[in-house]
Amino acid sequence: QVQLVESGGGLVQPGGSLTLSCVTSESIFKFYVMAWLRQAPGKQRELVAHITRDGVINYADSVKGRFTISRDNAKNTIYLQMNSLKSEDTAVYFCDNGIRSGQGTQVTVSS
Repeated sequence: QVQLVESGGGLVQPGGSLTLSCVTSESIFKFYVMAWLRQAPGKQRELVAHITRDGVINYADSVKGRFTISRDNAKNTIYLQMNSLKSEDTAVYFCDNGIRSGQGTQVTVSS
């Protein structure tokens, strides 16, 4: 089974930045879409951003203009650059290949 391992989470102040990484054990070209999802306490998991094999990108309205998803095919890695973080961005962030998700990485935005 393909493994997805997220990293880069942590505690950051409002207005700060973090970059999340997700490394897969197989070529990300195998998957049509790679995505970042998040789940806040007491809420359902939601799509943050996705990027297709063709490079088509989509963002949730709540993160447009602040987050950037990208991929490095040679490293089997996708990234999520998060700027201007808000308290409402606090959640566990998951990498997903359309079949399974990783274990997640905690992002906490707090002063």
